[in-house]
Amino acid sequence: MNNLLIVDAHCDVITKIMRTNEELYSNTLHFDIHRAKKYKSFVQFFAAYVSPDYCPANAYRRCTDIIRNFKAQVEKNSEHVIHVTKYKHIENAVSQHKIAAILTIENGAALEGDINKLDEFYKLGVRSIGLTWNGSNQIACGVGGNNLEFGLTSFGFEVVKHMNKLGMLVDVSHINEASFWDVISTTIAPIIASHSNAKKLCPHQRNLTCDQFKALIKNGGVTGINLCPPFLNKSGTANINDILNHIEHFMSLGGENNIGIGADFDGISSTPEGIRGVEDLGEILDALLRINYTEEHVQKIAGLNFLRVLNEVTGHNIIRL
Repeated sequence: MNNLLIVDAHCDVITKIMRTNEELYSNTLHFDIHRAKKYKSFVQFFAAYVSPDYCPANAYRRCTDIIRNFKAQVEKNSEHVIHVTKYKHIENAVSQHKIAAILTIENGAALEGDINKLDEFYKLGVRSIGLTWNGSNQIACGVGGNNLEFGLTSFGFEVVKHMNKLGMLVDVSHINEASFWDVISTTIAPIIASHSNAKKLCPHQRNLTCDQFKALIKNGGVTGINLCPPFLNKSGTANINDILNHIEHFMSLGGENNIGIGADFDGISSTPEGIRGVEDLGEILDALLRINYTEEHVQKIAGLNFLRVLNEVTGHNIIRL
């Protein structure tokens, strides 16, 4: 399935290569440009992950350091990658057979409670923000927070509304259920759960309940299937069949237009059997065809569902800075 347009909504390789001193073009990790180029069309969300170790005092500085590294790597590999900030830029990258790189932030603590920093990150080219990591911050409570009844803060409501206006994707992976429902009741645009699976199949705190996924369908959003084995089943190891099971479950809830890929490459310590890294994403899509998914369904899951949301959110912004 190398001829499909593939969108992967979450990858931590930029932060990882800052630790390993490797390069984006070729490395020993889950993702590199060399392997991603095997696909005809590829859109990759690159996360600037702000670890709790840097929070709260140094979150903004850490995030801008990662963004500088991202931009340096993209510039170094401009023959193969384009940093895209609008939907039409994605179309341009695909037409040139280049990887479309979308810059995201994982952990809204990077804003340090200042809405002006959201505008700054927008100007730097950030187009999606995961509101929390696992803990609580100035925006919301994460799935591992101390008070799981606590949802969005007043600042968090402001952030969601302003992200809608700017044309930034609100990412609800890592936030708790109370915060999720606050986002759903506030947003006027489709949201994403960039890398979350089905809690019905695997009761991990990071996964979505059936009610949450149904709300995501109604919102027009998309969830990206996460390849982290503990998110796929309770055994700690997984294979492609486990991935298919989560897709099948979401499909059974009516999610044909709301399922994508959020591999979490280089943010996870292990991968399912048969998936070494980005080079093997096509194996999942081939497996869907083998269990009689139509080519149209596979195209949607591979990338068209996330592409639709990107078009709706970044292609029709309400305001421009």
